[in-house]
Amino acid sequence: MEVMMNGHGLEKGPVTAQMFGNAGREHMEKYGTKPEHFAKIAWKNHKHSTNNPYSQFQDEYSLEQIMNSPKIHDPLTKLQCCPTSDGSAAAILCSEEFVKKHNLQNQAVEIVSMEMGTDFPSTFKENSCMKMVGYDMAKEAANRAFANAGLSRDAVQVVELHDCFSCNELITYEALGLCEEGKAKDLIDSGNNTYGGKYVINPSGGLISKGHPLGATGLAQCAELCWQLRGMAGKRQVKGAKVGLQHNLGLGGAVVISIYRLGFPNARQQIQAVPASSSAAKDFKCNVIFEEIKENLDKDGPGWVKKMKGVFCFKVKGSGGKEGVWVVDAKNGNGSVKFGVDPKGDVTIIMSDDDMVNLMLGKLNPQQAFFQGKLKIQGNMGLAMKLREFQNRTKSKL
Repeated sequence: MEVMMNGHGLEKGPVTAQMFGNAGREHMEKYGTKPEHFAKIAWKNHKHSTNNPYSQFQDEYSLEQIMNSPKIHDPLTKLQCCPTSDGSAAAILCSEEFVKKHNLQNQAVEIVSMEMGTDFPSTFKENSCMKMVGYDMAKEAANRAFANAGLSRDAVQVVELHDCFSCNELITYEALGLCEEGKAKDLIDSGNNTYGGKYVINPSGGLISKGHPLGATGLAQCAELCWQLRGMAGKRQVKGAKVGLQHNLGLGGAVVISIYRLGFPNARQQIQAVPASSSAAKDFKCNVIFEEIKENLDKDGPGWVKKMKGVFCFKVKGSGGKEGVWVVDAKNGNGSVKFGVDPKGDVTIIMSDDDMVNLMLGKLNPQQAFFQGKLKIQGNMGLAMKLREFQNRTKSKL
């Protein structure tokens, strides 16, 4: 607090907004950053959130709307600040032996490196608001994390960082080494912090839009990066994501930097590379399931579409190496069921023929099947949760 008062004084308004807002002011004074650069970060994160079904807010705003929203503490406006949030997140940590025993190689994400940093003497002694909110400890922890991982920043494709305020995201670009000091504004202006650029930063929508449920925030970042690396992030999927970087912060003061990658990348490639055969639908036991779904759509297509709101691709492994592909469109028009078509959907479900039948009969729990490796999911996890709806609408007639 003394650091902030020495530099910019204490004004009315939320103290944390003043702390990070003043860090933004310091960056402006040192490097010529403009208020528009902070606003562009919020614009990006709100835009990203529109593709995240788990985001607290899923509204897109223009840059003008963000800059003209109520001022909280210059240069921060309301739409550049994280909201008050409730939420939960979970992760399962297991050994490599457990992964192999349960045939989970295709979805296992490895923690390549994890480093924690705490407040430096510079946090309190240099009258720097940027250092007061964690710049030095983030920089040091990031350097150690990359050194221990044996990776460069260029190896990273996707980043989840602690954007409690847009100012913090900007200064953290430099602390993490994603750009040179003073060059964050150039990273933003070039679009190298979003889709089509060098990095995609906060594809979840970040704390600003996805939400900031405090204790759950770090694991929510972890979950997003795991989905990205597994290719399960749906419409917000970062193309070719192989290495993910996480930055989480708590004032008073600690920062944790984590680097992730797929633990068994070849296992995932093998699953994705299985070619569809020219098998007939009648060769599969589960064909009766999709016939029943088709009948349901014929009777109440609009009801299904309103309830499901997605295109589901089912890849089924039969006997003798056969593979059948059904695409259930419960998103457009009155819906449809097609066999042997191009396997494109919002979510892809991969199972054996027998397991698919047991799932739809209610004999196999979807969550248990997933963790046992019997059910593999690619794409939108939110839609995958609607598998129970397929169960409810079909098992009574099978």
